[in-house]
Amino acid sequence: MLNPRFGKQGFMKATSKPIDVEHLAASIKSGNVVALARGITIIESTRNRDRTIKNQLLNAIFSKTGKAYRVGITGVPGVGKSTFIESFGLNAIDNGFKVAVLSIDPSSSRSGGSILGDKTRMNELSKHKNAFVRPTASGTHLGGVAQSTRESMLLCEAAGFDLIIVETVGVGQSEIEAMQLTDFFLLLMLSGAGDELQGIKRGIMEAADAIAITKADGDNITASKNAAQEYRRALHLMPPHEGDWIPKVGITSSIEKRGMQEVLKWLKLYRNNCEKNGYWEIKRKKQADYWFDKHLQKQLLSVLTSNEALENSLSDIKASVHNLNIDPFQAAESLIQSIKIRLD
Repeated sequence: MLNPRFGKQGFMKATSKPIDVEHLAASIKSGNVVALARGITIIESTRNRDRTIKNQLLNAIFSKTGKAYRVGITGVPGVGKSTFIESFGLNAIDNGFKVAVLSIDPSSSRSGGSILGDKTRMNELSKHKNAFVRPTASGTHLGGVAQSTRESMLLCEAAGFDLIIVETVGVGQSEIEAMQLTDFFLLLMLSGAGDELQGIKRGIMEAADAIAITKADGDNITASKNAAQEYRRALHLMPPHEGDWIPKVGITSSIEKRGMQEVLKWLKLYRNNCEKNGYWEIKRKKQADYWFDKHLQKQLLSVLTSNEALENSLSDIKASVHNLNIDPFQAAESLIQSIKIRLD
């Protein structure tokens, strides 16, 4: 006989029991990782009925946020981001940190599905009592992170995690939005893969606070050292970093645990440097401004499209664009003019 709480496939049914936001927030702030996972699920929800709960939860935990060290880690697929993060995360825990990892997996543009396999690749770290690993699908959101990543990060901070690692999808030069989430941006690179030339390019290299050459073990150590030297030379072509920081370059091996303590040392040096010259606070304020603007744009669009008359206008204009009867730029301008008339 089937348990009434489960469906035919064995999955637990969603219940309509109301969420006690105050109790959930208190549980998160006490460090309960089950409550934290539930809170992030609510944050990730796209259902309109969860919007109020989401806002209440964020308001309830906000006073306990902002003190953690936020680190973004990016690199091309195959560079070894997950294995690096597990090795680095365990090292950070040994140095007294509580580590939360928010890993962003790319979603299929066709099916919308995502593997979400980072907990498997970070098996040892995900089981550690002082760690929390949460994979999230990127969905349709660009910039290397998911739409809910910032709010999920705040919940992790409220739960007492003082080192938050955001692992991006690894889309390359377009991951600049991840910078607006984090204090320190670490770029992982491979040696001998033709990537040394990328050191001359702007974009992701220009944004990095440090570069770590991965898989520097076995016969690859010499090649990794040579690649590190090439990147050091390339960084001299980049404009100076804000905050008076000179980006670091080093070699690492997740298998042999090489370089992990050095990367942690970079983080400490960077924070000490930026707190001393005041850039730490300036950067956090810039991030707050950025995300306010992003959410405001999203909410304004939501309000405008929920207006029945405007929604009908939008549908008509979209149909004209789809049928190639009007240029997309002209169509957008026409819609904006229609909104202005209604507001007046």
